[in-house]
Amino acid sequence: MSTKGPVSNFLTHHFRHFNAASLVDAAKAYEDQLNNGAKMMITLAGAMSSGELGLSLAEMIRQDKVHIITCTGANLEEDVFNLVAHNHYKRIPNYRDLSPEDEQELLDGHFNRVTDTCIPEEEAMRRIEEHLVKRWLRATKENKRHLPHEYFYDLLLSGDLEDSYQIDTEDSWLMAAAKKDIPIIVPGWEDSTCGNFFASHCIQGEVSPMAMKSGIEYMIYLTDWYKKNSEKGVGFFQIGGGIAGDFPICVVPMMEQDLDLKDTPLWSYFCQISDSTTSYGSYSGAVPNEKITWGKLGIDTPKFIIESDATIVAPLIFAYLLGW
Repeated sequence: MSTKGPVSNFLTHHFRHFNAASLVDAAKAYEDQLNNGAKMMITLAGAMSSGELGLSLAEMIRQDKVHIITCTGANLEEDVFNLVAHNHYKRIPNYRDLSPEDEQELLDGHFNRVTDTCIPEEEAMRRIEEHLVKRWLRATKENKRHLPHEYFYDLLLSGDLEDSYQIDTEDSWLMAAAKKDIPIIVPGWEDSTCGNFFASHCIQGEVSPMAMKSGIEYMIYLTDWYKKNSEKGVGFFQIGGGIAGDFPICVVPMMEQDLDLKDTPLWSYFCQISDSTTSYGSYSGAVPNEKITWGKLGIDTPKFIIESDATIVAPLIFAYLLGW
């Protein structure tokens, strides 16, 4: 194992108890998974791309420390928004003090707010719309169908946006994923800005809804990937809750119970970074042991919950894994 850097050494020396200790334990167990030849899935909920998680996640991808990603449609597109419009974003440190009138002023200025970060509609969203529409139109004309992330991969790898880049492409996790062609699962993609774009162009009769493959096809895609990659285990590193975590974790019980594939390995590791209140009435707040009853995790599966802010915790764990 390579020598650890100052961030990693700080964590192991100072993070000894409570959530801090859980962070270090989860990072060490993640590293053990990789050393034993297991694959790792990372799931991205919330607005991790607008939080610029790509600053560390992109390097995780380049160094083969993540092998498959499940994310919301928002995280898929917002990494590209940041790539082409970073200089136009507006940050509002005092976002807790905004009045309804302040929010309306942002809307009137074509800014969409995510906590302290405001995404510029014209420079970010509209800048990539025409490039996606061109691909959707081509697929419609040629009677072809693709998964949502495949359109984004094609857009980034084509170089069509190169003249618009406003950050170093090394800091784009989606660019890193596209270059390595790692699988991305995007359940509920239509619940996104670009999903709304697609729906509007379908309603206008310009493109066919059939040009976009569905969430069921993502589950089929994931099932095939899991069959081929789970011999030495697949770990599950969940950032936040919601569909990004709930959808892919179900592939194991589906294979075991519905496809009758009785030798399907359970997930070999589980960690969730969450600020959800622990609750057995909520998927996002359920403790990992509850997943045993659903055929997702086993009694001996390493399980961790870090009850904290993912924008703080995830980069620290990635730093440890990268030896920083």
